[in-house]
Amino acid sequence: MEQAVNDSGWRGSYEGWFDAAYASLLESGVDSVKILPLAKRLGLSRTSFYWFFKDREALLDALIARWRDTNTGNIVRQSEAYAETLVEAMLNVFDCWIDTVLFDARFEFAVRSWALQSPEIEAEVQRADAARMDALARMFMRFGHDAVTADVRARTTYLVQIGYISMQAREDVALRMKRIPHYISIFTGQDAQQRELDRFYARHGYRQE
Repeated sequence: MEQAVNDSGWRGSYEGWFDAAYASLLESGVDSVKILPLAKRLGLSRTSFYWFFKDREALLDALIARWRDTNTGNIVRQSEAYAETLVEAMLNVFDCWIDTVLFDARFEFAVRSWALQSPEIEAEVQRADAARMDALARMFMRFGHDAVTADVRARTTYLVQIGYISMQAREDVALRMKRIPHYISIFTGQDAQQRELDRFYARHGYRQE
């Protein structure tokens, strides 16, 4: 009961402060993530921030931890998910590009923009890129590719998506879904079976015309 009191009312809550910081980062970049502007945004006192975070750096660390756990973590998990074929494994990874709960493209863009002005965050991004491509390469190797081919296919798969994000490309769901079989063919060297596509489309609520 005491914890519930501490996390509400005039102090706000951890998630409230975090969500405000997240929104500011996406809207205006890391320089906007400062305690006083966030307090004004939330209608809370500046001092209430310190109930939840030691300082601004702790809040920034929490943002990076969430980005790491969500975006990198889910790419790795999806690449390791059960699949009977390489195509199915790739479609598991493609879930990340469709489902914003699995991979937050706006968050990714904001962190990569932040990295342009912070060597520490640049190093975080480089570690994330390496971990993600390594996970994808392991996925290809699981289905019989040698290390060199797996690495090249992993890079091709991953860097195309990062290109989408860096360019802030906008593509409606129907168009993206129509392109999925062609990306599968290019990235895996195999054609997707209709049943594999049907399962993918179904879990994203898409119906082919």
